[in-house]
Amino acid sequence: MENNLFAYSSSPHAKKPRTTKNIMIDVCIALIPACVMAVVYFKLSAFLLIAVSLASAVASEFVYYLIMGKNFKQIATEFDFSSCVTGLLIAMVMGSQTPLYVPVFANVFAIVVVKLIFGGTGKNLVNPAIAGRVFAFISFTAVMASGWILPSISAINGGNSYDLETGATALTPILSSGSLPQLSNLDLFLGTGLVGCIGETCKVALIIGGVYLVIKRIINPLYPIIYVGVAGLFSVCLNGFDFTYFLPSILSGGLILGAIFMATDYVTTPNTFLGNVIYFAILGLVTTGLRVATGMEVVSFAILLMNLFVPLIDKFVYPKPFGYTKAKKS
Repeated sequence: MENNLFAYSSSPHAKKPRTTKNIMIDVCIALIPACVMAVVYFKLSAFLLIAVSLASAVASEFVYYLIMGKNFKQIATEFDFSSCVTGLLIAMVMGSQTPLYVPVFANVFAIVVVKLIFGGTGKNLVNPAIAGRVFAFISFTAVMASGWILPSISAINGGNSYDLETGATALTPILSSGSLPQLSNLDLFLGTGLVGCIGETCKVALIIGGVYLVIKRIINPLYPIIYVGVAGLFSVCLNGFDFTYFLPSILSGGLILGAIFMATDYVTTPNTFLGNVIYFAILGLVTTGLRVATGMEVVSFAILLMNLFVPLIDKFVYPKPFGYTKAKKS
C-alpha cells in the first residue's frame, strides 16, 4: 500500500475545522431570534438601534486598522465577525428609546479601548460588550434611564402591563419592596407587557439562541444553568426561602441574556471545567447579592467584576498534564 494514502500529523486531531470566524458567525446567528423579537416588540426604534450599533462596531474596527496602516483588503480578509457580536450585544442591552449616539460611543469604547488596544480578539481582559454597556451606563446615565417604553404586545396573563414608574424592569419590585412583579411568569418568559432592554424581554428567543449554540457545541449548557440556578436559589434564600421568588428573579432583568451570551465568552472565562463551575457559581451569588445590595439590575457589573478574577481562578485551578497520576503516599 502506498504511503501517500495516509496523512500523518501530531495531536490534537480535530474532526472538522473550527475557526474564530466560524464561532462568531454562529453567535451572530444565535442572536437573530432575539433581534427579531426586539423589532417585533419595539418596532422601528429597535431596528435602528440594532443597525446603528452593529455598523458602529464594525466601523470602529475597520477605522482602527486603517489608522494602524493596514489596507482595506487585508482588514476584510482578516475580519472575524467578533465586532458584529459586540455590536449586537450592546444593542440588546439598551432601551428602545436610547439615543442612537449612545451605542456608537459604547461600541467605540468596547472595540477600540477594550479589545484592539489590548491586542485584538482573544487578548482582551474583560468582555468588550459588557465593558461597552457599563461605559454607556456610567457616561449617559440620564438618557439611558429614560429609554424605557412598554412593548407593542401587552400582557397576556398578568393583568395590567408593568408600571413604568416603578423602574426599568420587572425586577424592581423584588429589589425595592420584596414584592413579586405585577406580571405573571408567563408574561416575564414571553416578554409581553414587560419593560426592559430590547434583547432582554423575550426569554424564548434567547433560549432558542442558546440551544443553537449548544447544538453547535459553542457553549457548555451546564455553565449558564449553574449561573441562573445559583442566582435564583440565592434570591429564594434572601426572601425567606420562598420559592415563588425563583422564577421571577431569573426571568426579570438581563440574567438570561448575560448567562447565555456574555458570561460564556471564551476569553474571559477559566480554562478548566472545575474553574468554570466555580466561576459561574460565584457569579450567580455575586449577581443576586449585588442586586439586593444596590436595588438595581447589575448583571453587567457582576460579569465585569468576575472577569477580573478569572486569572486568579486559573492560577489555582489548572489542567492536569496528560498522563498525570496522583503520587501514592509512602
